[in-house]
Amino acid sequence: MVGPVEVGRVAHGGHFVARYEGRVIFVRHTLPGELVMVRLTEVGHARFWRGDAVEIRRAAPDRVDPPCRVPPECGGLEFQHIRLDAQRRLKAEVISEQLDRLAGLHREVVVEPVPGAASNGLDWRTRMRYLVRDGRAGMRAYRSNDFVELPPQGCLIADPRGPRGTELDVFARRAGRELLVTTAASGVSIMSEGRMLAGDLIVREQVGQRQFRVRADGFWQVHPGAAGTLSEAVLAAVEPRPAETALDLYCGVGVFAAALSDAGARVTGVELDGPAIRLAGTNVPEARFVAGRVERALGSLPGHCDLVVLDPPRSGAGRQVVAGIAARTPSRVAYVACDPAALARDLASFGARGYRVSTLRAFDMFPMTHHVECLAILERSTSRPGQPS
Repeated sequence: MVGPVEVGRVAHGGHFVARYEGRVIFVRHTLPGELVMVRLTEVGHARFWRGDAVEIRRAAPDRVDPPCRVPPECGGLEFQHIRLDAQRRLKAEVISEQLDRLAGLHREVVVEPVPGAASNGLDWRTRMRYLVRDGRAGMRAYRSNDFVELPPQGCLIADPRGPRGTELDVFARRAGRELLVTTAASGVSIMSEGRMLAGDLIVREQVGQRQFRVRADGFWQVHPGAAGTLSEAVLAAVEPRPAETALDLYCGVGVFAAALSDAGARVTGVELDGPAIRLAGTNVPEARFVAGRVERALGSLPGHCDLVVLDPPRSGAGRQVVAGIAARTPSRVAYVACDPAALARDLASFGARGYRVSTLRAFDMFPMTHHVECLAILERSTSRPGQPS
């Protein structure tokens, strides 16, 4: 235990920056301006330590009583002690700081709430992965596989249509080391390490007038309003016109491909995950789909396209993919990102290839956590490549 220390700005990753005897400590479960005692959790780094605020000597005005009383070691809900509107302001600060530091972009950011779930920031997560120990379902501790016991009411951000409490433990007693609960529009599916315990392997989700088939253990946005919100935002931003050619990169089961096709574009989707790309072909039969790594597939696709939508994994697209997109000279690019740092790095690469950010939106698709989803719209710039826009 060290302190008391005064807490400074928010940092990427859900931490807040504090200093103790000249050393930086990244502290969870606190707020800027607070005076706290810190229990150190990692001290092996030469430049910084990590820790949890375990005693609040002076509270910030935006602090609230956390709805969940699990130990601070739990890896989730790290922002539950913060008012929802303040959570969004802090996320906006992180996005702005990452864009400024990594891409030279100076943007004021507003993080928008997302419809489709409870307004209190709870009861939204439709995919829950539980750790199982001795027939009990629990959560992982932060940055480890240590077991954290669930409260009787279960995880408070889990979609309430799924099992909780003793009902969840019934499935845990039949499970291996993990339990995956998927709450879809078509019902609840429960799996353990690829084995079905309840429900169907292929579930159905609805976005607008379209229905999508997706594996219960496959990728789908975990907030019930996310897929629809992002689909509408992308479509409104890129305004596809009939007969335009479009690429949907990292396309999953084809949500953006469907929206682009419905607007009249001729779409080619690319996805590495085999089950997802096969389902995309049945979900959006009018589009063409290519299985494989995006960086490799780009080499075999037509040399020009009018617009591109990409939704890469948390690590981002990377320079090779950005170069492959820019070589096809699309007039508009829609980049969906769940990590502000990876987004900023890729936006810098796009800027070096003659693209400028025309619009940037952010959505609070992960309330009570530090995570946030962004949508950046890029257009071919008339300024010299490499100039910040």
